[in-house]
Amino acid sequence: MKAVALLSSGIDSPVAIYLMLRKGFEVTPVHFRQSGTKESKVFELCEVLGKYGKLNEPVIVDAYEEQAPVFSKLAEIGKGKWTCLFCKWTMLRKACGIGHLVGAKAIITGDSLGQVASQTLDNLLIISTASDLPILRPLIGLDKEEIVRIAKEIGTFEVSIEQEEPCPFVPRYPVVRGSLGEFEKIKERLVREGAL
Repeated sequence: MKAVALLSSGIDSPVAIYLMLRKGFEVTPVHFRQSGTKESKVFELCEVLGKYGKLNEPVIVDAYEEQAPVFSKLAEIGKGKWTCLFCKWTMLRKACGIGHLVGAKAIITGDSLGQVASQTLDNLLIISTASDLPILRPLIGLDKEEIVRIAKEIGTFEVSIEQEEPCPFVPRYPVVRGSLGEFEKIKERLVREGAL
């Protein structure tokens, strides 16, 4: 079974990939590059994760090329607080496209329910509309302590906690419980104005 996986340089997504490698998935990681530091950490993480199963070379997507125009338009139309939702939505949409290219049957994410603003049930519903492939969330019911414990056991924790630049796109007050209807209206406008 083939899957693509969203892989950040943080703690959660490497653990999610590890759990699905253990289930026998062949995984192609997809990383949205914001900085060289994060990208080099991703290659280190892949080296560790490759010991646990069939892990392909990561696909690197330039976040500034793929996502920054969307975020700029959101700010311009006074909808900057929706940035995190559109960030995850555009990531899933791109991962889905890559998934179809490589013959993947699913997308793996490191979402853990309620851990950050984009991971409330309302927001997960919105984000999921980006993909026509099933989205596997192996960490959904785990708390941070459980995820950290696994990360330490498999050897990804030390890499994940190395110093890196913060995300340059995070709004001060992100939408925590988005409305699908409002998201769709904003998305339609972004499409109309050529940002999506």
